[in-house]
Amino acid sequence: MSTEVSGMIECRPSARSWGPDDEDSGWHATIDLFLLNNGNAYDALACLFGIRNSFGFRALAQDRGFPGDASKTLRAEYDLYNATGDAHGTTWITWAELASADWQETDSSGKRSRESVAGDHTHWGPVWSVMRTLGELHGADHVRLVAWFH
Repeated sequence: MSTEVSGMIECRPSARSWGPDDEDSGWHATIDLFLLNNGNAYDALACLFGIRNSFGFRALAQDRGFPGDASKTLRAEYDLYNATGDAHGTTWITWAELASADWQETDSSGKRSRESVAGDHTHWGPVWSVMRTLGELHGADHVRLVAWFH
């Protein structure tokens, strides 16, 4: 049985100006992951999220759960999967965390690096491009990817 990834990029456009705790600094859904990423390579899911991690990667963001402050759009999308019990491994990661990650770190075999399985030149590249651009506009801590698996 295969594992698929779903999710959405969110940002807080007003947080840079007004601070993350301001009432106008809520999260906004920006783009659904399926529009940017059409792959589910297990080595990438392992190094990013710890899903199907038979490769021995140290996952960047594993099992953090669904963010309580998620946008209404994201919550509605997630609820479609979660209502049927199909969603698992739900997690999130900010652009700041991704930008500061060690992309040369390898799996336990030493043969696969994060860069080679989930870097800019993989099917994750478009996701990173959108997050990078939003991070430049709104601040790296105010852009995140929320993902779940089914």
